[in-house]
Amino acid sequence: MSDLAPSDLATIYPAPSPRVIAKARPEIDAHAKKFIGMSPFCVLATSGSDGSVDASPRGGNPGFVHVGGPNLRPDRSGNNRIDSFRNIVEGSGFVQLIFFVPGIDETLRVGGKGSVSVDPELMASMVEFGKPPRAVLRIDVREAYFHCGKALMRSKLWAGERVERSVMPSIGEVIHDQTGLGERESQEVIYERYKTQL
Repeated sequence: MSDLAPSDLATIYPAPSPRVIAKARPEIDAHAKKFIGMSPFCVLATSGSDGSVDASPRGGNPGFVHVGGPNLRPDRSGNNRIDSFRNIVEGSGFVQLIFFVPGIDETLRVGGKGSVSVDPELMASMVEFGKPPRAVLRIDVREAYFHCGKALMRSKLWAGERVERSVMPSIGEVIHDQTGLGERESQEVIYERYKTQL
């Protein structure tokens, strides 16, 4: 099996319609701003100086990403790997976010140039769960557009069909099995700790 060359793609896929091209806007418009204001969850993608790519989940109360001037996203407590922020400050700085709103099959993609700020006034304006963020991602938005809902419809993401948490070992058990480090904590113990670290 051979890999495709760039010229091969045009023989497999038809050209996108003018409407599909035109929907990519160079800024956050009223519809995108409303969607971001309703979104409690997004995925942030960055690329490192070595060409590696990182995608990480980000969440908060609906509207945790602020729109005003540049798009702003607070950093919240995580695993301290800081892959995304390291990629932004050491790599190209280009970022992509995909925003989700529970119950809406369409998603919103936002791309641009990111920078990391620890400006005290900016961080004080983004207190959530009683805590200021450690840093704030500022995004100079260069492109924003809505994706059709086909992927979420195919996955039935919002259809109410949920997997019981008990079918999978706790994350503590998984990481212990993989590394031999830490404790084999139950999901209940981990969940209680998560609640204190939001």
